[in-house]
Amino acid sequence: MDEKIENIIEKKIQESISKKSEFKKIILLFSDIEDSRPFVLGIIIGRLYNSFFYQTKRILNREPTEKEFQEFIELVRNKKSIFEKLW
Repeated sequence: MDEKIENIIEKKIQESISKKSEFKKIILLFSDIEDSRPFVLGIIIGRLYNSFFYQTKRILNREPTEKEFQEFIELVRNKKSIFEKLW
């Protein structure tokens, strides 16, 4: 993955971590759902994917390759424990 894109994703991860209270509010909002944590995790992953996809298009002027997408998946997989600490 392009270093610029990876840095942007890392910043987005840190931003997500810093918004812990916002995600807790979302969890409370959906507390009637048996386990709302996967929903919140989906929001976080969606934000990261959106950044990855659109920043690749903006910076590299093209869509991400399959290899870059796999690198993105690996980056997210490696940060899984960080996301679990949000609740």
